[in-house]
Amino acid sequence: MTCTVCAARDLDQDEALQLRQQGVILPLEQFIGLALGRYPGSKLLEAELEEKHGVLVYEIELLTSDHVVRELKFDARDTRLLQDKEDD
Repeated sequence: MTCTVCAARDLDQDEALQLRQQGVILPLEQFIGLALGRYPGSKLLEAELEEKHGVLVYEIELLTSDHVVRELKFDARDTRLLQDKEDD
């Protein structure tokens, strides 16, 4: 029996640094730039690295210039945008 709720976990700074140094993931700054490029004038609220169903994902939360909170998820290995949605 598997738990879908348990399938995601946040990685701490040490894990993220190790993955970056090993070349497994791309730098967080690159993803922040991509997210801000999609929503010019936005402010970064939060950024975290998580492992979800075996995929390393950067989750970036922005406050847009229209005062809407957006959550963007990118594949941390190749910059592919996985999700872009208005956050609840």
